[in-house]
Amino acid sequence: MNYTELKTNVQDICETSFTDDQLAMFTQQAEQKIYNTVQIPALRRNQTGVVAIGNRYLVFPTDLLYVFSLAVISSSGEYTYLLNKDTNFMLEAYPNPATTGAPVHYGFFDDTAFIMGPTPDAAYSIELHYGYYPASIVTAGTTWLGEEFDSALLNGALIEAIRFQKGEPDVVEMYEKLYVQALTLLKSLSDSKMRADTY
Repeated sequence: MNYTELKTNVQDICETSFTDDQLAMFTQQAEQKIYNTVQIPALRRNQTGVVAIGNRYLVFPTDLLYVFSLAVISSSGEYTYLLNKDTNFMLEAYPNPATTGAPVHYGFFDDTAFIMGPTPDAAYSIELHYGYYPASIVTAGTTWLGEEFDSALLNGALIEAIRFQKGEPDVVEMYEKLYVQALTLLKSLSDSKMRADTY
């Protein structure tokens, strides 16, 4: 389902005409809920880079939603996966930024960067696997979610639209049940079928 079809379906089911801004809001709220509820393997990215010697901060991608793994790669090609820790742990365990070594831990320092500990003593290559916020169907026209699992997107948008209309509680509850069913199926797809080891 593309965005034009989604808008038409929401208005037809609700038997109401909404403004473009309202339809965009319903859709983006539904997308946000879905992407924060289910880790969809189709929405994974991989980024490589190099950490700077003596700099314990690593800026992460602006579209980062959640981290699967962060690895430091030695000059011999050996991967060491860093352990995710709270920032308080990082600052207590590695209070002196001048203490250097191969990083073992990382944490979210702020909304733009990780903090690593200890501070890198070499220009290590790094590899980050993460889930990302894809472009909204509102701006892209079509997305993986709209094409592959439109029932979750449609029912999520309907919940937002009906609540906006101050719909009857039983109607809201009906669409919430449909939404939960769709999310359950999507979660089953993403957790078992898309990640399953076929060996």
